[in-house]
Amino acid sequence: MTILDTIVQGVLLGGLYALFAAGLSLVFGIMRLVNLAHGDLIVLAAFLILVLVNGLGLNPFLAALIVAPLMFIAGYALQAVLLNRTLGKDVLPPLLVTFGLSIVLQNALLEGFSADSRRISAGALETASINLGAVTIGLMPLMAFLSAVAVIVGLNLLIYRTALGRAFRATSDDPVTAGLMGIRPRQVFAVATGLAMAVVAIAALYLGTRANFDPTAGPARLIYAFEAVIIGGLGSLWGTLAGGVILGVAQTVGASINPEWQILSGHLAFLAVLLIRPRGLFPRAVD
Repeated sequence: MTILDTIVQGVLLGGLYALFAAGLSLVFGIMRLVNLAHGDLIVLAAFLILVLVNGLGLNPFLAALIVAPLMFIAGYALQAVLLNRTLGKDVLPPLLVTFGLSIVLQNALLEGFSADSRRISAGALETASINLGAVTIGLMPLMAFLSAVAVIVGLNLLIYRTALGRAFRATSDDPVTAGLMGIRPRQVFAVATGLAMAVVAIAALYLGTRANFDPTAGPARLIYAFEAVIIGGLGSLWGTLAGGVILGVAQTVGASINPEWQILSGHLAFLAVLLIRPRGLFPRAVD
């Protein structure tokens, strides 16, 4: 594998990490909530897609279209019923609650699906590629990267071009004043979490079709998402994409040197960025 090919594969892998992280970045940017169950919710969505694919014979992309609104409803309900009760000046309650939720989800998935590793079949798309001479681009990794860009563009348009986006920004800046202006912060928070969970369904689609997953795979996905968010800058959606790309390139370069260094290389890149830019590359409030 040439250096150029290694970098291209890393950029495409970064698109998957950006999908993992986009919902996390959105929720943090609006309500400063760190959801420790985010990775497990990705795995939950992957299992829901798997059930529709295997049980009903649906195409994985059609299954993801069905799962996305279900995850939106689940995210809205989760925020409205549970997480809104934990928000306040103390950051510990939401951390504890989402940590507990993570444990519950993992054990529920273990009971329902066992500890066996699963994968979502995408047929010929799994091996399809585009040969550009020095670089060969897999079709699924390319679709994952383009989906990440589309999600981030869509979220930015929503945040900056719609009334709902203005409510997001106003609530993020000052929820008390926003409430005086007729905005209902708790409802805004619930919608934001619902949107984050819809993005989770897209991430789950590419997780399940590109790699094996099991009920305990969530924490690893959470770590990648956290690293991408922190590298890019807390609350910055475009920064999240940049963070995912940096993480992906670091991993593929490390793997090209020694396959055992793949994960370690990503963590080292994360630490290096923290040393140089402790607040991330593009820290912003909500972007």
